[in-house]
Amino acid sequence: MTENKRRFKVEIDGQTYTIIGKSSPEHMQAVIKLVEEQLGALKEMMPSLTKEKAAVLLAINAVSDQLKKQAELEELKTYLASLEKLNNEEVSD
Repeated sequence: MTENKRRFKVEIDGQTYTIIGKSSPEHMQAVIKLVEEQLGALKEMMPSLTKEKAAVLLAINAVSDQLKKQAELEELKTYLASLEKLNNEEVSD
C-alpha cells in the first residue's frame, strides 16, 4: 500500500466495510453520509428491496450522475475554449 492511501472503516446499512483510498476523512464521511441517505430513500420507496438490489440501484444512480457531470464538464471545457479563442482573436485584431 502506498503512503498516500488511507484505510477507512465504515458502516453502511449495518454492514462494516474497510475502504482504502487517497481521499480525506472529511470526503469519505461526506460520501458515506450520501450513500446512507440514498440507501434510506431507496428503502423508503421500495421497502421489499433486498440489500443487493438496493446496492445495484445505488450504483446505477451514481454512474448515471457521474456521466451527466462528465458531459457537463466537457460542455464547459468546450465553452471555455471557445471564449479563449474569441478573446485571442480580439486581442490580435
